[in-house]
Amino acid sequence: MEIQRLKIDFTNTQAFINAQELNDFGQRIAGIQQNMEALDCAGSEFLGWQHLPSQTPDAMLDDLVATAQKLRAKSEFFVVIGIGGSYLGARAIIDSLNNPFAAYHSDAGPRILYAGNNLSEDYHYRMLKLLDKHDYSVAVISKSGTTTEPAVAFRLLKQHLENKYGKAEAAQRIVAITDESKGALRTLASQEGYKTYVIPDNVGGRYSVLTPVGLLPIAVAGFDIKALMQGARFMEQDCLPQNGVENNLAAQYAIYRNALHTQGFDKEILINFNPALVYFTEWWKQLYGESEGKEHKGIFPAGANFTTDLHSMGQYIQEGPRRLFETLISVEKSKHQLGIPKDDSDLDGLNYLQGSNIEYVNQMAETGTVLAHLDGGVPIIKVMMERLNEVNLGQLIYFFELACAYSGYLLEVNPFDQPGVEAYKKNMFALLGKPGNETETQKIRARLNI
Repeated sequence: MEIQRLKIDFTNTQAFINAQELNDFGQRIAGIQQNMEALDCAGSEFLGWQHLPSQTPDAMLDDLVATAQKLRAKSEFFVVIGIGGSYLGARAIIDSLNNPFAAYHSDAGPRILYAGNNLSEDYHYRMLKLLDKHDYSVAVISKSGTTTEPAVAFRLLKQHLENKYGKAEAAQRIVAITDESKGALRTLASQEGYKTYVIPDNVGGRYSVLTPVGLLPIAVAGFDIKALMQGARFMEQDCLPQNGVENNLAAQYAIYRNALHTQGFDKEILINFNPALVYFTEWWKQLYGESEGKEHKGIFPAGANFTTDLHSMGQYIQEGPRRLFETLISVEKSKHQLGIPKDDSDLDGLNYLQGSNIEYVNQMAETGTVLAHLDGGVPIIKVMMERLNEVNLGQLIYFFELACAYSGYLLEVNPFDQPGVEAYKKNMFALLGKPGNETETQKIRARLNI
């Protein structure tokens, strides 16, 4: 299968950047590449994703596909239990490829549900009520097994499965994706005999979509994980250091976005003109927000789905403070064709478009928006793919992951830790009275006068 390389266009940024900075950033990335290959950089113990596409054996993919087929055969619903990178990557790909109305088609295969990504009591109550009436299975995803949100959800669903099917059958409907040898979930999986897959120690959650964390749910949803990995392998090979920084799409993206940042553009909006990419944007937001936002540094990641959000955020983007830039994911071809019909009354004045495909109108809206925002002082990076499919999404995932690592190192932060995430947990555990937090409980209750 011939793979069409992603394309990237920086034309609409060049009026806003300093050419010398581009050169300086390019030289720095050449050094960053060498350090990453040598594992001689901050967070190097989490660089396992760097060559994951080429190092994932076909036997693992075959096993994941076989497990997915077994789960599909017995499940009307498949529940992915996880938070952050433990579910966002899978959801990004599944939603990008799925029929948006699959939930209303009985022959669409298992419908994918998500649990443990929030602490809403109503959400989980209603999910359990739905599952009372349908056959289902689950994947619980957690390195430790003790992260609060997924651990609470798994307790609920484990009990529900055992009450519904009995303990032995419930164990056949649970897959645990966790640490290889340690942690609460690994211990439980060994005791109960769950099918398990390993989250590699050297791959952090937000970089884990190309491990079983993302691959199993994507396969259960009915999509081709081998093609996804093929696209990622292609991009990995395309971005090897020996190919040169100038030929490395991820390096070029990191260079241009950081050059814009030095000119005061500290907010990036990932945009698209396809509603299927809404959750891809959510995955991207976590990847960049959690990787770069440290030590009072970083480019703030936001997202918008056009043309929808042009009727809500368009005014701000066009004429608000000039501190934001856009990265546009542009999909050149739709899967289906739908022409605009003629209407004899023409009350809406659209007969001039009769016979035109809706996608043609969408593309003109995209071009018109780019011109308007450029005229309004908004730099725009354009990432282009021919169509939405597994191969191209595999390329896009690896492209953004690698560019994120480069960007973090250009900002001189560790792209692979997230110390700030622990702040809310510390307060929550103190308020809940978790054992071992008695001193903090007293302090925070005094602070809140409770």
